[in-house]
Parts: sequence; C-alpha cells; structure tokens
Amino acid sequence: MKHAATPHPAPTMHRASASLPPAALSVLLALLSFSACRTPEKPVPAPKPPPVVVKPTPPLPPPLPPAKKVFREEKLAAMDAVIMQAIAEKKLPGGVLWIERDGATYSKPFGHRALVPEAEPMSADTIFDAASLTKAVATAPAVALLLERGRLKLDTSVGDYLHEFTGEGRERVTVRHLLTHTSGLRPGLSLAPPWQGAERAVQLACAEKLQSPPGTKFVYSDINFILLGELVRRASGESLDAFAAREIFVPLKMNDTGFRPSAGARLRIAPTTATNNIYLRGEVHDPTARRMGGVAGHAGLFTTAGDLARFARMLLNNGELDGARIFKPETVRLMTGVQSPAAVSARRGLGWDIDSPYSSPRGKLFPVGSFGHTGWTGTSLWLDPFSRTFVIFLSNRNHPDGGNVIGLRAQLGTLAAEAVADFDFTNVPGALPRKE
Repeated sequence: MKHAATPHPAPTMHRASASLPPAALSVLLALLSFSACRTPEKPVPAPKPPPVVVKPTPPLPPPLPPAKKVFREEKLAAMDAVIMQAIAEKKLPGGVLWIERDGATYSKPFGHRALVPEAEPMSADTIFDAASLTKAVATAPAVALLLERGRLKLDTSVGDYLHEFTGEGRERVTVRHLLTHTSGLRPGLSLAPPWQGAERAVQLACAEKLQSPPGTKFVYSDINFILLGELVRRASGESLDAFAAREIFVPLKMNDTGFRPSAGARLRIAPTTATNNIYLRGEVHDPTARRMGGVAGHAGLFTTAGDLARFARMLLNNGELDGARIFKPETVRLMTGVQSPAAVSARRGLGWDIDSPYSSPRGKLFPVGSFGHTGWTGTSLWLDPFSRTFVIFLSNRNHPDGGNVIGLRAQLGTLAAEAVADFDFTNVPGALPRKE
C-alpha cells in the first residue's frame, strides 16, 4: 500500500538564498559574520541640563507690634465716626478724607457727592471746588516760583509791578503784605454795581482804599490774591491757570487739578449751590471768581484728594516728588515759615496759615509751625513737617445749601495727631510757642 507524500513548506531564508548568485551570497555571509564579531558602540549620553538653583524664599518680616504701627486704628475709626455724625446732622452731604505719614495712607469717601436733583454716592476720585485752597495750592506757589527766579521780590512795592496800584499810601504795600494778608485792604470786592471780567476786577482792586496802614493788621482778603494773580500774569507773561499747570500741576501729575474743568469731568465734580435754579457743577462757586471767568488768584481751582496728597508729599519732601523738582528746599522753607510782620499777632507764611483764627484744621495737638489752609466750600489741607503727617478733608458742605465743617475740621485735626502712633506731640523740638 502506497502512502501519499506529505508536503513540507520551504523556509523563507532558503528561498531567498536560492535566488542569489553564488558570488553575492558569499558577500552577504561575510558581512553577517563581521557584524556578529564587532563590538557594539556605546551610546553618546545626552548633555545634562544645568542644575536649577532654588533660592530660598526670604522670611516675611514679623508683624509690627501695636506701638510701632503708623496709625492707631481706633483713632482712624473715630475719624470715620465724627464725619458720619456730621453728615447725619446735615452739616455736609459727604466728603473725602486722606491722612498720610511717610507713605502710610488712610483714605476714604463718605456720604454723597450730590443730594439733588438726585442722590449720587461720594467716590474717592470726586473733584471738588477747592475755593480758597486756590490761594495756597496755585497762586502762592506760582508767586514763590517767580520769587525764586528773581522775577518778583518779596519786599518790593506792588506798584512797581502794577503801576496803576499807587497813590493814597498804596505804594507802601509790598508783595509780602499781600501774601500774608497784612496789606490793609478789605476782605473782598463789591459786587454792586454789577461788573464783569478779570480786567475789570483788577481795576477795582487797584482802586481799593487801604483800611489800615500796611503791616499793622491781619485782615484775610480775597483782594490781596486777586492782585497776586495779576502779578503772576505780568511777571510770567502767562495767565495764572496756564503758569500753574505748566510749572506745578503737570510735573506733579496732578491730573485732575486745574481751573475751568472740562465737560468730560463733570460727572465726577461735586456740585455746590444753585444759581438761577441750576446747581453749579464745574463752575466756580465764588461769585467774584465767576465774574472773572473762572480764573482768579483767590478762587477757581478744582482738585481731588489724591492730587492734593501729591502736592503735600512734594512740600514735605522739600519741593521734590518722584524726580520732579518744583521748588528749591529754601523756597519751601520760605513759603511755610512765619512771614507776617512781628507787630501782627496772626502768624502766616507766604499764602499759608500757621497760627490765626483760621487754623482750626490744626486741632489741639499738631504743633504751631505746622501749616495749611481752608476753603469756603468745605475743603481743608493741613501739613505737619515735624511728624511728616498731612490731613486732607474735602467736602461740598454748601450743597444743596448751608452746612458747616469748622468744628469737624478741628476734630479731624486732633484725631489725626492722636492717630500717629510713635510721635510725641507734647515735645516737638523746633515748634513755635503757642500764644495764649
């Protein structure tokens, strides 16, 4: 019996070998033998990345003990409380507080910016009619720069610059007398009969008769600063608003400070009182400055608490802020030291109040030798160079009508000094003696 043949599949290698010529097969075998005997190459290691240096995190400074805090929190809370109480008593609709010492700041808005025709909450960036702060923040600094540059002289007769201001003893009035309110001129220009324009205001001011001999009596007078505003114009060749902006406000980046604010800023401006049933908002409240077109040496400036803080910082830093030098240090000392005649009891700097019936923002503790100013609309600024502290309080207390912040200013001044944690206000070297 015959068995059928079992088929055997041929290996793949053999099929390939069988298809190669003998010479090619010999070469292939030789190559395989060489590869099997060759020592394998070691792989080239990849370059190591540079070591990462981990710097240790510096430890946080320990919290300052309560005695070393810049401000006492309970006194700041007391400042909040007296402002809210005054608002509740309808002495003002609202305001913005700013207290600062060596870079430590406490600032806060209170109440309302407007009550009528509809209520608007106060904001920290509200723009206020500064009223007579114009004297200290715009006009007196502009005059000081012109003194520094030799274009004006402090003890020269005003008539040397305003030739129409002469006769009947006016030639004895000096630039110093105007700046210290010791010229002998009365407080303000008459509004009747009606008049209009800055030029007419200067004519009326130059025609004013002296009420007392120059240098003998302190009478706070807008007329003094109307004349000083005109001195700035004639000595510099620019209007007061243009000169102050170029030389002071722009270099200090006081971006919301100036005369006659733009319509775009109107919504942030705190309104004052109504004229012809329209509340003034962006138009100066002072009727004399309004007749003068909104730019006057005694009133017309608009500003914010933040901008005034930059101005105050500059003064406490001897005339310089953030690389912008506005005054020489000696000019700051001249402005803020006592410059009124020795025969006059009120102590005034050049445009600045030091110790007079208008010094309520000083409170009970800031030393005599600190300085500041107030504005009729409810604004105030007080600076103490000894403790390097300043207090700003801006309000529109005459909105919608009435109001009174004189007592509140005094309370805030006292509480601000009490809030300074590490300064002894009972023993201040260099302070002036208090007058009984």
